[in-house]
Amino acid sequence: MSQEKRNLYIMFVCNFLVGASLTMIVPFLSLYIQTFGHFSDSYVQRWAGYIFGVTFLVAFFMSPIWGRIGDKYGFKPTLIITGFGIAASLFFMGLANNVATLFTTRIFMGIVTGFIPTSMALISKQTSKEEAGKVLGTLQMGNVSGNLFGPLIGGSIADNFGFKYTFMITAVAISIAALGVVFGIKEKRADPARRKGKPVSPLAVVKQIVSRRILITVMVIALLIQMANFCVQPLLALYVSHLTSSGNIAFLSGLAFSATGFGNLLLTRQWGMLGDKYGHARILLILLVLACAFMVPQALVSHLWQLIILRFLFGMVIGGMNPSIVAFIRLEAPLSMQGEVLGYNQSFRFLGNVTGPLIGGYVSVISGISSVFYVTGVLFLFAFALLLYSVKSEQRRTVRES
Repeated sequence: MSQEKRNLYIMFVCNFLVGASLTMIVPFLSLYIQTFGHFSDSYVQRWAGYIFGVTFLVAFFMSPIWGRIGDKYGFKPTLIITGFGIAASLFFMGLANNVATLFTTRIFMGIVTGFIPTSMALISKQTSKEEAGKVLGTLQMGNVSGNLFGPLIGGSIADNFGFKYTFMITAVAISIAALGVVFGIKEKRADPARRKGKPVSPLAVVKQIVSRRILITVMVIALLIQMANFCVQPLLALYVSHLTSSGNIAFLSGLAFSATGFGNLLLTRQWGMLGDKYGHARILLILLVLACAFMVPQALVSHLWQLIILRFLFGMVIGGMNPSIVAFIRLEAPLSMQGEVLGYNQSFRFLGNVTGPLIGGYVSVISGISSVFYVTGVLFLFAFALLLYSVKSEQRRTVRES
């Protein structure tokens, strides 16, 4: 087996573990806060939102910094630092005995949450442009699998071992992933003299992104995709309760949520391969239209099984979006700054994680949960129009220059 394939398989497993660690506390976060004392429901719900969201907010600012560190010093050292950093933050979450301590450890977790974009940059840099979509799609499946099974694993461990031990066990798993990077990953680095002679400043990276309109466009699209996806997710359980009178709302909500993840896993790699063959911009345009087509009808369903089918179909298309965007950046961004550019892309995604639930909650209060699906569909269509305009503009510019 080649070292490139070995790196890919190791990072697939590591991304699964890290993706799971970021989501496995979701099922019991509010319950964990309740163990700190006697609080009102509104207090617990408010702080659960703060504690969950602050990690993504801090990660929004840190992702480009980790990308820059990876470009300068190597992606393997960055993976080791962030891997053990995530493990440490989880360990101290298990030791928390009040809301302030838990909130602080989640801030620290946001600071070190650079593992997944750095892994993308590492694998992207060692992959030929012709296979970028397929390889990055495979890597994305690790993260998606972790996000999908993380809440299930976390809930199961918490039921059997308790909340505090869940954090401890997860910290051990992430430490194992970090050790896998230490002993299993080999990174090819450019000659130090050549790197030293060509320093790239943060301002130069920003200028590169701004000057290449298509780069900033795909990052805005990454933001819109995350906003659209996270508009609905916090409201899904409540929407499911409107569609069924069953007493197993938590289980059925999990089923509706998991349907998206299983659809995601099914075609993520295949979309990447199609992008390699026909062009990632073209595939992304198709995916954005299909996402709208599968999202809007969810507002009109009258039975739960209809919602689950549509969530599954939606998952089949949304899984190909991020690999297409990352592969596109691989084609457009110079290798010397690719980690930092991917860090900015991840920042846009984290911003969508934060703003999406706010928009969804605001819209649902004004006009009902069903209207959130319409708003989400509009976001996908807007992203489609923005990408189409940018691609056409890029083509006209290329023709003029030639």
